[in-house]
Amino acid sequence: MPLATARVATTRPTRYIKQLVSHMGRKVTTSLAPDGRGVITLTAGTCSLTPTPDRLVLTATAVDAESLDQVQDVITRHLVRFATQEELTVEWSAAIDGDDLEPTHPVIGEYLLSHHSPADDILGELAVATREATAGAAHMQISPDEGALLTMLTRLTDARFAVEVGVFTGYSALCIARGLADGGRLLACDVSEEWTAVGRPYWERAGVADRIDLRIAPALDTLRALDAEPVIDIAFIDADKHNYPLYYEEIVRRLRPGGLVVLDNVFLGGRVLDPAYQDEHHLAMRHLNDLITADARVDSVMLPVRDGLTIARRR
Repeated sequence: MPLATARVATTRPTRYIKQLVSHMGRKVTTSLAPDGRGVITLTAGTCSLTPTPDRLVLTATAVDAESLDQVQDVITRHLVRFATQEELTVEWSAAIDGDDLEPTHPVIGEYLLSHHSPADDILGELAVATREATAGAAHMQISPDEGALLTMLTRLTDARFAVEVGVFTGYSALCIARGLADGGRLLACDVSEEWTAVGRPYWERAGVADRIDLRIAPALDTLRALDAEPVIDIAFIDADKHNYPLYYEEIVRRLRPGGLVVLDNVFLGGRVLDPAYQDEHHLAMRHLNDLITADARVDSVMLPVRDGLTIARRR
């Protein structure tokens, strides 16, 4: 089955997806997920539409090359027609077969986003609010599948005390809080009143605001003020990268046996793998990745989830 993708530069990806799904839904099958992703199913094949901060990502699939051309043509014509305020350039990649897909191909990412427990309306609306409030910084929010993984890991550890370093607009905090055991608490560390304020109403709507203890202060100060006892069940680190080794150390020494620490962005967009990149955060992340591998206190696994995810379990 051939597949093709197009990454269309635009500041209005969510708007175009809603327009396409609404308009084409009169004649064909369409769907719109809470996180803003759309799917349009034509007779010839299917196209998924995913919003990013500065792109509309299109993924077309069909049973043969001729049908794929039809899907691409229909979607392109409708999209360009709706773009009355800007001139869009829709350039499709060369068609490839499923047998030729590498695990890191964008099509795989789109498939993963479509095959996990779906985000509900509250998470979806928070994702939209994040894009509207933070513009180009919206990429700092974790993806829906990563959020589902955080909720699952929190439940699997039967967590009663969780720590998050780097809240941003509160999507990941909401995912962790939902997974806590009865009476559980999340200590959420951030330095921005403005961005964390975006998530507060959604924590309230989800009924988890009373589980989240938000501390607006340097995270290292907050962590070092905790008791030295190993009481943390699960921790998530997704903040300033050059301090990752320090956050990791403060958390691991307080992690109970069997507890988890989850670290996001351990690839840094692939730059960690390239020795030509020598900025402070590149060096810090390389050091941390090596440190965790050699750390006798934990068992760890690094996963190619989004921008790289490491999960370490305290022995």
